[in-house]
Amino acid sequence: MWLIKVSVMFLLLPTRFVLFFSFHVVFPTQNGNVAIVTGGAKGIGYHTVKHLARLGMHVIIAGNDESEGQEAVRKIKEETVNEKVEFLHCDLASMKSIRQFVQQFRAKNCPLHVLVNNAGVMLVPERKTEDGFEEHFGLNYLGHFLLTNLLLETLKQSGTCSRNARVITVSSATHYVGRLHLNDLQSRCFYSPHGAYAQSKLALVLFTYQLQHLVTADGSHVTANVVDPGVVNTELYKNVCWATKVVKWMTAWLFFKTPEEGASTSIYAAVSPELEGVGGIYLYNEQRTKSTDVSYDDELQRRLWTESCKMTRISDVGSRDL
Repeated sequence: MWLIKVSVMFLLLPTRFVLFFSFHVVFPTQNGNVAIVTGGAKGIGYHTVKHLARLGMHVIIAGNDESEGQEAVRKIKEETVNEKVEFLHCDLASMKSIRQFVQQFRAKNCPLHVLVNNAGVMLVPERKTEDGFEEHFGLNYLGHFLLTNLLLETLKQSGTCSRNARVITVSSATHYVGRLHLNDLQSRCFYSPHGAYAQSKLALVLFTYQLQHLVTADGSHVTANVVDPGVVNTELYKNVCWATKVVKWMTAWLFFKTPEEGASTSIYAAVSPELEGVGGIYLYNEQRTKSTDVSYDDELQRRLWTESCKMTRISDVGSRDL
């Protein structure tokens, strides 16, 4: 049974008192379960890892900075008293690195119950990944697309009829203004940091829905959901213009969530009993929410999936072998 603690905070504004309620749900323990969290060394990912570790999970941080990752592991072990937290190198901007990460993980011969596709970049200047993809699309979307597909067989083997394996992908409200340009996914015709970022976040929603369709069709005990963490005060904003940084600095305390608050929906999607067996939904503030209309276009989902398989050089119908 869940235990719920309610904390109440009053915030004094110039004209009135505003009452805030924050609900901290204590989820069932996850002893014996294994999770991978991309970008788990800082920000939302760090707090996702910490909370899953606190629940007893064996958590693997997938990241591209060894020293940062090991420091995160040290701190989380210290705070949660859970020794089953580790770091494995995985650069989502490199298909070679992703494949090496999966090989290392498979060598552990352990199951995989939760995959949290959390890492990302935002509003970076025009540049390419190691494989020549536009960075927003290549890292935010294609990196997670490939990683998920290479781990999918392990997820299927780990899920059961009473406890499904779960894939949680972090998108953003920015996807509502995103446009998927199937004929120019690399933004070669015209590059806009905002447009490229929004497209990558829309692609993640389309990917999630198509993934759920595929695992449902083959009877796998795997669910795929997409989460919107809200507007969170993280390092992702380091690439915005100076004027925006000033406004953010002045207003973050009022309008931005903390990274810990931003992680709440990812954690909910990963372990909540309410979502057992439930997939193909968009979550915001732990509530099912409607994503943009175009994200429900079955044909667009299929076309993006097929094109993504070509780009990452995997089969969209056969094995996911390395």
